[in-house]
Amino acid sequence: MDTGPKDLFSAQASEYARFRPAYPEALFRFLFDHCPAFERAWDCATGNGQIALQLAKRFAHVDATDISARQLQHAQRHPRIHYTLGQAETPDFPDAVFDLITVGQAAHWFNLERFYAQVKRLLRPRGLLALVGYAQLHTTPAVAPLIKMLYSDILGPYWDPERHLVETAYQTLPFPFEEISLPPLHIEYAWARAQLLGYLSSWSAVQRYAQQTGQSPFSAEWLEQLTAAWPGEESCTVQFPVFGRVGYCR
Repeated sequence: MDTGPKDLFSAQASEYARFRPAYPEALFRFLFDHCPAFERAWDCATGNGQIALQLAKRFAHVDATDISARQLQHAQRHPRIHYTLGQAETPDFPDAVFDLITVGQAAHWFNLERFYAQVKRLLRPRGLLALVGYAQLHTTPAVAPLIKMLYSDILGPYWDPERHLVETAYQTLPFPFEEISLPPLHIEYAWARAQLLGYLSSWSAVQRYAQQTGQSPFSAEWLEQLTAAWPGEESCTVQFPVFGRVGYCR
């Protein structure tokens, strides 16, 4: 039964805006190289507007929608971006108006049958759809087991089932479009421990754990182990592999 869209990120909208990884320039170069034109784009489930801001560098007009008003409050403004509340499956746009439609780290929450019907209605001939995301972070050998412990052992029951689609890099999603392959891409940062914790705090499962247990999943023991593995203000490299499904509307 379709119970409507899940809004899992309003509660931590400020953390999401501060700590969520930004997609690499190489991703947008790839998309722009395959776009038929640059008149109008739709960034669906825009969140804090990360992708929309990149699209505004090339497109004359960018529509950016999200179901969370709090997320949109934290989105960065740009004269060529128009932010509005809206669901992926019921957009209020005229037919054949977009050259590119993007979805960042959100397609797994959609009713894809209904969303794809809208995509086919809204894209111009040879318009491009890009469903992109990033996988679990990679970091130092000392810290990696602690991230795995948090993700699987502590938070495992608190992840939504849709998270599995991210874990399989969207390869199990239906994709009824003329697909083109993304090149290997990744996001890379040099983070201090506080930045890592800020990012982890933005996870939906962290919020659900706290709501259901009344406690933080970052136990004193786990934090002590993290401090030992990542001492002081030392910076460590973290990487997020980027994945996606990209294709043309016939």
